Amino acid sequence: EVQLVESGGGLVQAGGSLRLSCAASGFTFDDYAIAWFRYTPEKGREGVACFSKRDGRTYYGDSVKGRFTISNDNAKKTAYLQMNRVNTEDTAVYTCAADVGCATDWSLYKYWGQGTLVTVSS
Repeated sequence: EVQLVESGGGLVQAGGSLRLSCAASGFTFDDYAIAWFRYTPEKGREGVACFSKRDGRTYYGDSVKGRFTISNDNAKKTAYLQMNRVNTEDTAVYTCAADVGCATDWSLYKYWGQGTLVTVSS
């Protein structure tokens, strides 16, 4: 059974930092790109970051570039999202997803986690 399980969400003050984790199982982690998306009722689902296994590149949404960093540990089959200098607009449910490559269209991703809530206080 394929599973992606997020952890690390919670309450953080504006300007602070938080690290999210995405633990994968049930598929070959090395063969898949891992992406982070976030959702709010106001903005819908938007891409945050993606790590491409095919070319080793990382991609970031404009709103988080320079503040967030995506990484992965193949041995642990876990991806991470380091969130620095967060602001209230970063408040959202963050979800990791996996597929063969990175894409901005969230509907293309095959596997999804359940999400973890990040709340940024002012």
